[in-house]
Amino acid sequence: MSLGKTMRLKRLIEPQYGTCIICALDHGMTSPTFLEGLYETRGRTREAIAGGANVFMLGRGMARQVIEEFTPATSLALMLSASAAGRPQGAVVTPIGSVDEALRLGADAVVVYVALAGENESEMIQYASSIGEACDAWGMPFIAEAEFPDAYQTLTASSSTYGAEYLLRNARLCAELGADIVKVNWSGDQASFEKIVRALKVPVVVAGGTLVSDEELLTRMQQAVEVGAIGCSVGRNIFQHKHPTAITRALCRVIREKWSARDALAELEEQA
Repeated sequence: MSLGKTMRLKRLIEPQYGTCIICALDHGMTSPTFLEGLYETRGRTREAIAGGANVFMLGRGMARQVIEEFTPATSLALMLSASAAGRPQGAVVTPIGSVDEALRLGADAVVVYVALAGENESEMIQYASSIGEACDAWGMPFIAEAEFPDAYQTLTASSSTYGAEYLLRNARLCAELGADIVKVNWSGDQASFEKIVRALKVPVVVAGGTLVSDEELLTRMQQAVEVGAIGCSVGRNIFQHKHPTAITRALCRVIREKWSARDALAELEEQA
């Protein structure tokens, strides 16, 4: 691994904890509709940092708008793809950026949404592979989002058309193509998620997914950490929450400090 990639990964994955707490604010490029909470993206950034998030997934335009909220320890993961995520037949991913641009902007990682089983699967694989190659050449960490093509209509793996086996295939493919961190949807239960973590041998973070209760979100995170996940990448469940700082802090309690979901929820309810 190059020195540049090693240094950037140390900012993404906190050495003192071995964890990565990502707040995803890139939904203007992936959601089929505009989502409440994104009107105040700068405010949500400030609140998530106060709660303990150390990485933000953003597009170039929003990154420029919120950068003043970043601390010296805050990392930018630049989104390099957009998607037509609301299509019934599955998302079609469109490249929108480059590793070169991410380097110019001072990013610590690039992010690609990897949607398989759609009509452009072969192009998707080629694109993810090219990003993996460029990241190795330039010392840039590569975060691959191994997610459901119908992620914006899906609550759990059991309700998806694709299921846990799709996530296992997608996540393993991302690892094969050079992803340094794989973000993956919750697969529905701890046993199937453990299979995904075991199959990759690279750091795994759990996608927050669609809006769920605080209890469900924190319980998923506890179960994922217990089988080897190093963190989370949460968007809607932070920026659409009534108390973004408090829910981010609760996620940090579970992931960084290994609190139980029950204890983190109790503190969250007290703060709220």
